[in-house]
Amino acid sequence: MRRYASVNPATGETVAEFAHATDAEVDEALDRADAEFGRWRRRELADRAAVATRIGAVLRERTEPLAELLTLEMGKPIAQARVEVDLAARIFEYYAEHAAEFLADEEIEVAGSGTAVVKTEPVGALIGIMPWNFPYYQVARFAAPNLVLGNTVLLKHARSCPQSAAAIAAAFHEAGLPHDAYIDLRADNAQIARLIADPRVHGVSLTGSEGAGAAVAEVAGRHMKKVVLELGGSDALIVLDDADLDAAAAGAAAGRFFNTGQACTSAKRVIVLDSVYDEFLEKYVAEAAGWTTGDPRDEATRLGPLSSLAARDELRAQVDDAVAKGATVHLGAEIDDAPGAFYPATILSGITPDMVAYGEELFGPAAAVHRVVDEDAAVALANDTRFGLSAAVFSGDVERAKRLADRLDTGMVWINSVSRSSPELPFGGVKASGIGRELGSFGIHEFANKKLIRIP
Repeated sequence: MRRYASVNPATGETVAEFAHATDAEVDEALDRADAEFGRWRRRELADRAAVATRIGAVLRERTEPLAELLTLEMGKPIAQARVEVDLAARIFEYYAEHAAEFLADEEIEVAGSGTAVVKTEPVGALIGIMPWNFPYYQVARFAAPNLVLGNTVLLKHARSCPQSAAAIAAAFHEAGLPHDAYIDLRADNAQIARLIADPRVHGVSLTGSEGAGAAVAEVAGRHMKKVVLELGGSDALIVLDDADLDAAAAGAAAGRFFNTGQACTSAKRVIVLDSVYDEFLEKYVAEAAGWTTGDPRDEATRLGPLSSLAARDELRAQVDDAVAKGATVHLGAEIDDAPGAFYPATILSGITPDMVAYGEELFGPAAAVHRVVDEDAAVALANDTRFGLSAAVFSGDVERAKRLADRLDTGMVWINSVSRSSPELPFGGVKASGIGRELGSFGIHEFANKKLIRIP
C-alpha cells in the first residue's frame, strides 16, 4: 500500500509519514458526514456564510505556517505559496458574500394560472479528490461553495501533502465549521470507490490525471453519481503579428513557469505567427532566463523543485525524447547532480507529432514554441490536442483576438493575459480536460438539487 508522506522535494528528505485510514475509519467518516448533513443543511444560509467568512479570516491569520507547509511538501516558492493561501481565503469570502444571490429562489413564468418556483438545495455528502500542485486552492474551490450551499465534504488529498491537508482542515474547524461537515480522509483508491458506491454519497469532484478521472467517472457512472472532473491541459498561447511582443513574452514566461510549471492552465504551447516569430522567441528566451531555480524558502526564488524526483524524471524523459528526435533547445534542458527535484526553465522548438512532447502534457517548466504561417494555422495547431482547458491570445486588436478566441476548443480564453484564477471566474474545460465547472456562480450549482414547486 502506498503511503501518505511529506517528502521535501528540495532535498529528498522524508519529513513525516502517516497511516492510511482503516476501513472502519472510512465507514465512520461517512456515517459522521451523512449525519452532519441533516444538521448543517438546516442552519440558516447566513450562518453558513458567516462560517465561510471566518474561514477566510483564519486562513489569512495563518498565512505563514500554511505557506511554509506548501514549500516543505511540494516545493512551492514561498512568495507563491502566500499567494495561494490568499486565493483560498478570497474564495471562501466570495461565496460568503454572494451565496444569498446565487441561491435565491427562481420564479418561473408559467403557462396558465398559478405560480412556479425553482429552489436550490444541497444534496448530501460529497467526496473531493484533490491534487498536490495547489493543496489549498483546489480544496477551496470545491469545498467553499458546497459547504455554503449546505453539503458536507469528505476530502481525500494527495498522498504527498498530508500536513497541508490536515492544516487546512484545522483552519476550517477553528473558524467554526463542524468537524463532521468537512473530514480530511487518508483513504486509498479501493476505499474511495466503495464510498462513491454508497447511496449516502451524492457526488464526487476530482482534479487529477486523465486515468484517475476515468476511473472515478466509471465507478460514479455505475452508481448514478454526479461528477465534476478537472483533468489537465496543454494550453496554447497564441501571439499574433500585431501583438505587444514584450508583454507577450513576459506573459508567456509567467504563464509557463509560475508554480514551477505545475499548473493545468500553464501556457505550455506557444504558437507564434511567422512574421514576428524570431523577435518574439528572442524576447521569450530572455524572459525565461530570469526564472532561475533556487531554495523555495528564499523570497527571491521563482522556480522551486518539481513535486518529486519521479515528476522531474518524467519531464526530463519527455524533453530528452523531443531532443533526440530533432527538437531545438533554446534554453535549459540540462540538470546537474545537486540534490532535489530541480529542473531548469526550458524552451524547445521544432516539436513534431512523432515526439511525446507534442501530445502529452508537460507538467513542469518546459515550453514548446511553434512557428505558424497565419491565424488559421494557429487555430488548427491550438485545437490539435485531446485537451481543451484554457488558452491565451495576444494581439493589438482586441476584436481580432475575440474572433480568434471563438474558434478555440477550450473552456476558457484569455486575451492579452495568461490564465489567472479568481473566485468570480468559472473554471473548467472541454474534451479530455474534464466535465463541469468550479468557481463563480456555476460552482455552487454543480452539486445542488434544483427543486421545482408548482402551484396551479
